[in-house]
Amino acid sequence: MENKTIVMNPPTIPRAATLGIQSDTAFTELAKGLAGRDLVSIADLSVQEMAAILELAHAVKAAPEDFRHGLDAKQMVLIFEKASLRTRLTFEVAMNTCGGNALFVDSTASPLGERESIPDVARNLERWMNIIVLRTYSHDTIVEMAANSRVPVINALSDLEHPCQAIADFMTLEERYGSLEGLRFTYVGDGNNVCHSLMLTAAQLGVHCTVATPKGFQPKLEIVHKAIEIAEQTGGSIALTADPNKAAEGADAIYTDVCTSMGQEHEAAKRAPIFKPFQVNEDLMSRAQPSAVFMHCLPAHRGAEVTDAVLDGQQSVVFDQAENRMHAQKAITLMLLGGAKRIPSVRNKGGLQPRTKK
Repeated sequence: MENKTIVMNPPTIPRAATLGIQSDTAFTELAKGLAGRDLVSIADLSVQEMAAILELAHAVKAAPEDFRHGLDAKQMVLIFEKASLRTRLTFEVAMNTCGGNALFVDSTASPLGERESIPDVARNLERWMNIIVLRTYSHDTIVEMAANSRVPVINALSDLEHPCQAIADFMTLEERYGSLEGLRFTYVGDGNNVCHSLMLTAAQLGVHCTVATPKGFQPKLEIVHKAIEIAEQTGGSIALTADPNKAAEGADAIYTDVCTSMGQEHEAAKRAPIFKPFQVNEDLMSRAQPSAVFMHCLPAHRGAEVTDAVLDGQQSVVFDQAENRMHAQKAITLMLLGGAKRIPSVRNKGGLQPRTKK
């Protein structure tokens, strides 16, 4: 790709509805439609379903007491093949504070499907549990579990996507900017699972998303094409480039992730010099809007993909993102288990006013 920028700008098309939820009835119908469903990919959600989940996430954050019995007697199992701090604890707290119970199964030493087939595991779990949360190496593991389980399955990270992270991230941006239509969002680094979910979510929210990656580390084409397809409905756009400086120009948010994900540790030495020009430092941030925020899904490799000055600086919202994992995942779980309800006044109390277009 060299330093060429490829921009996919959707045509100007009339939209039948705005991206937000229009009425209590619409919210209720969307919640009914999500009950019992899986969340394997951001692409599983419609534009309106994404808006409903985000609205609920803001509501549970603003008024957690209104949802303290939303998941009474419900059981969640978390089966993780990868280490976790934020994902595990935020799911457990989300479930417990809504009246349910979360059980953790450490599968780091024995990946799913190794001791017992995934369909057999699914048919056992659905007898005891109301919802299954998986953090795996292979996306196919989650797809197979969802195909064989009669209870909802949530992707808590796979090699293809990290949908719960992206929902929490754009919740964080809504807190800062209100409506995200037209927001300029830049991702710099590896075109990995986090990048994939961010692109899809940005497209659903009408965001102008630019992804800057080294040559050979671009996001998967099927994800790019799906994001473009979604952006055509919402007025967003997707741009791919190999120039991080150009990508950062005028951005409202700059996001990065580790250059070497879990399971790729053997590539660390090879990747380090390739990704060095893509480090988010003070110079790169200076190219963005003065009000721009810095974002990272954590854990961060300080001095690698981001400098301490940026990570700990005033523009950083990384710990807001981490907190919002709990609220977003609470909303997702409430939706999938039929415990969602609307509190219309909460959204305005949170200051989520329409964003001024630039």
